[in-house]
Amino acid sequence: MAKRLLMVKSDGSVLVHSDGGSYKPLNWMSPPCWLTEEPDKWVVRNKAGEELIISITEVLHDSSHELGVDPGLVKDGVEAHLQKLLAEHVTTLGDGWTLVRREFPTAIGPVDLMCRDASGASVAVEIKRRGEIDGVEQLTRYIELLNRDPLLAPVRGVYAAQQIKPQARTLAEDRGIRCVVLDYDALRGAESADLRLF
Repeated sequence: MAKRLLMVKSDGSVLVHSDGGSYKPLNWMSPPCWLTEEPDKWVVRNKAGEELIISITEVLHDSSHELGVDPGLVKDGVEAHLQKLLAEHVTTLGDGWTLVRREFPTAIGPVDLMCRDASGASVAVEIKRRGEIDGVEQLTRYIELLNRDPLLAPVRGVYAAQQIKPQARTLAEDRGIRCVVLDYDALRGAESADLRLF
């Protein structure tokens, strides 16, 4: 027995949460299912005849809320937003940098940003929210492929993320890939000097 958060949703699902484990419930019953309240317990049954029995010895709080029509969820700060903002403010990566193209196509998938640095050299930029080893591997494959194109070669790489794990940074730097930590709020607040009076 322990203190638990029990959620009964209007879609028919029942979830049992602890205070840890982030978003994942300890146990649940997916809809369609039916809840029967019995003395000291809840019995949840699904159409397959499976049961989830929840013993209850004390209720600390009981409330019900109508959430209404779901308008959908729009996430802020996802990789697509970072890519768009960095494309608009590519000089964050260096003075004199220019954007060649977003979603630069290759045979193994698109490179987030293809840029040219101040000297005109090609730079492939991979953008992640959290920079891990798999992103470094992905960028490495892009760079190897792009360097086969004589119109682009030599191509360097930049691994840009809001946070970069130490192992990913070590691997990237070992492969000659520059790591850049992005400040999403600073990118979002970067203002254009166009149409300013002062």
